[in-house]
Amino acid sequence: MTPHEVTAHDVTVIPVSVVVMTRNEAANLPRCLPALARFAECFVVDSGSDDGSPDIARSHGARLIPFRWNGRYPKKKQWCLDALPFAHDWVLFVDADERPTVELVEEIARLTAETGSNGPAHAAYWIDGRPVVHGRPLRFGCWNRKLALLHRRHVRFPDQPDLDVAAMWEVEGHYQPQVAGTTGRLRHPMDHEDAKPPSAWFDRHNRYSDWEAALRADGRMERLIKGEPDGGFGVIPHIRAFFGRQAQKRLFQRLPGRPLWAFLHAYVLRLGVFDGTAGLDHALARAFYYWQVGFKMRSAARAPGEFSRVPSIRTVSDSVRSVRPAGDPYSSSSAIRSPPSAFSRSKVRLRTPGSSIR
Repeated sequence: MTPHEVTAHDVTVIPVSVVVMTRNEAANLPRCLPALARFAECFVVDSGSDDGSPDIARSHGARLIPFRWNGRYPKKKQWCLDALPFAHDWVLFVDADERPTVELVEEIARLTAETGSNGPAHAAYWIDGRPVVHGRPLRFGCWNRKLALLHRRHVRFPDQPDLDVAAMWEVEGHYQPQVAGTTGRLRHPMDHEDAKPPSAWFDRHNRYSDWEAALRADGRMERLIKGEPDGGFGVIPHIRAFFGRQAQKRLFQRLPGRPLWAFLHAYVLRLGVFDGTAGLDHALARAFYYWQVGFKMRSAARAPGEFSRVPSIRTVSDSVRSVRPAGDPYSSSSAIRSPPSAFSRSKVRLRTPGSSIR
């Protein structure tokens, strides 16, 4: 038996450690966790849920890890890579409102079973997120894409100067980890369907738009975009310079009327119209998100210090630290640093797909 051939009950167990980060996700976990059954281990990293999420995680065989943020970097994703007692080097990040499709699970199984001295060809893999709206997986429109399958020794979520944006709190914003090596893209998607009421979507994207507006208002978002990966996956480099992800993001950031363009891109150019009412609602949601960002930026321009009037995240973190149990082995302040890697020897570019409606 090779190191990649772990079996149980005649079903191949995929040698990947899954991380699901939660805070009051009782509505989503019963759908998410069963889809992860074939992976070797699953950590549910919970931030003080009081809705029964911990009990649901345990009932599905997940390993529950409590997390309390200390108000500084590393935030939650990097803390997981630093501190969790992983049995495997490959880590799959799954949000509680996401479910890998059966086809994606099989694709990851084949990928991790590849023979050879180095295993999979890349250090991290992009996975598309397929929106599920009104119970219907969208065929068209704008899907999100993120680096979700990672070799933990070759990636790191960078520290960003965004601790002043209290709305984002403990989780990294819409940016991707630095990767020491190349990235690939998996063919099959992760379904993204939030079982919570629509009010939860509005609340979440209100916070996301606070973060994006603050970073766009003073140039910090431009620095994120500057490190954008091309995402061309084989496209000729000279062509990628004009039509790649980074160029598209820069163009979109400078366009007047971004909400209208976001709607037309999703509903017309990406054929969201063929998804019926679900496609229309998803395209309108994208437009509404970018309207929020623009409205908040314009408000801040008229009233300097708009974002600084939001209660400081450091104030929140002080109260968090005051209730953290002494000696908690899983507190973020006691994170075990990752093993030395290529980051100590080479420069890597920040990889950011920018914001998307998720």
